[in-house]
Amino acid sequence: MFKSLKQLFTSKNKDLRHRIYFTLIALLIFSVGTTIELPTVKDATKALGFFQLLNVIGGGALERSSIFALGVSPYITASIIIQLLQMDIIPYFSELEKQGNVGRQKINQITRYTGIVFAAIQGFAMSYYFLGAKAPLMDRIETTVILTAGTAFLLWLGDQITQKGIGNGISLIIMAGIVNTLPNMFATAFKELIDVKSLEFAGIGLFVLFVIVYILVIVGTIFVEGAERKIPIQYANKSTTSLGKQTYMPIKINSAGVIPVIFASSLLGVPATIAQFINKEGFTNFVSKYLDYTKPIGFVIFIVLIFFFAYFYTFVQMKPDDMAKNLQNNGGYIPGVKPGDTTSKYLSKVLSRLTIVGATFLTIIAALPIIVNIFTSLPSSVSVGGTGLLIVVGVSIETYKQLESSLLSRSYSTNKSYRRARV
Repeated sequence: MFKSLKQLFTSKNKDLRHRIYFTLIALLIFSVGTTIELPTVKDATKALGFFQLLNVIGGGALERSSIFALGVSPYITASIIIQLLQMDIIPYFSELEKQGNVGRQKINQITRYTGIVFAAIQGFAMSYYFLGAKAPLMDRIETTVILTAGTAFLLWLGDQITQKGIGNGISLIIMAGIVNTLPNMFATAFKELIDVKSLEFAGIGLFVLFVIVYILVIVGTIFVEGAERKIPIQYANKSTTSLGKQTYMPIKINSAGVIPVIFASSLLGVPATIAQFINKEGFTNFVSKYLDYTKPIGFVIFIVLIFFFAYFYTFVQMKPDDMAKNLQNNGGYIPGVKPGDTTSKYLSKVLSRLTIVGATFLTIIAALPIIVNIFTSLPSSVSVGGTGLLIVVGVSIETYKQLESSLLSRSYSTNKSYRRARV
């Protein structure tokens, strides 16, 4: 790691440093934007309730009644729906998926437009949250337009980061929003656990324990995110001894990443958004009692949804049948397993077992902040683990891998050119 960082500051990687600087400036613009309040909002103090996760992903923008209050959550919702439609539900989307890079570009474009539409709908619903049910229609329309424009700007900013910066722009914006809330979270935990006037030893010990547990959760998350099952692969035209090393097909324990938790949270968040929109006491109470994942019934539903989406997303992404077919077409096979349907069934079995472990891990991480808030006096803004931590760790690892890959490819190209020059 330190060797890679040292290479980053060499003269040959000047353009790569510029890409990093561009990324940091773009994320700074996002952070500043989260502090700009909506001009139509008079009372910025609101109880978050159902929208705590949306506030965390948006870097506290919702709590501040910011122009970026929606963040990129409408885009996430659009991505979920478009991915579902690609499962032979609508033939057009299935055909686009098979068209390679051109098809992916069209799907991304459709996803963005759909995200803007969802932003307008969600923005109008959120205007009831910010302004109340009796606000003038023009104020409601103005709020909707500003929130929709905020989401559109963030999607554009994410594209700029992806093209001119380093890493996936949308993912980095989500990560930056979560990181923005960390200083305030630790400050709140310090105030809640430690009496500043007396500085009691018990309070200091509890805060230190809180920090240690938080670090241990991060280490455990990094370990699980990097853990994988290596399935040995043999090729008909090659031998293991001639290659000098075994070829493997790596399958991550948590192949679905943080997506199942986001899917589950988003699905449970839809009724909450509708409740804010229709403003009916009966429906609001129903949502609060049965679909709030901080309550017993909502918590059970939340866990079931995480497991369901973990299996669903893993098998949609990995596709054991396609993996077995590609392996057979390339002349490869798993030792002791017949090619074709047998290989597909074997891979499905392996994925199922790994997904149990991955989904259990996701459930524990997602449930930790809920359990901590139930059994301690800490407010909901203070969390140990949770969706935010999963996103930060996952995006950080992927961004670092991309940076390291760029440095290695540049180093290889330089060494290759040097050897040619000597020859």
